[in-house]
Amino acid sequence: MLEDLIKNYLAKAKNIPLEKFDEPGLLVSALELDSLDLVEMLFEIEDRCGFQLSDPTRYPTMTFKDMIADIEAEVRQHNNGELPDFKIESNQ
Repeated sequence: MLEDLIKNYLAKAKNIPLEKFDEPGLLVSALELDSLDLVEMLFEIEDRCGFQLSDPTRYPTMTFKDMIADIEAEVRQHNNGELPDFKIESNQ
């Protein structure tokens, strides 16, 4: 699942506790990601999907859930409505 991929990446690469993502209305800006952090996260998705996401500069103003939905919609658009099978590495 795309959401799990992003959560696990941020937990591992940016030391964000997984519990943080359970906060209602969590804003991407509250994750304190700088522009390089955001780009690295998106590269992880792009590498697995085989295309570049458009205009990632809009994500810091979104809620985390809205960002996930936006990314998922774009991935589906490039994959005939399907999501690729994202292999998730264990965070342990």
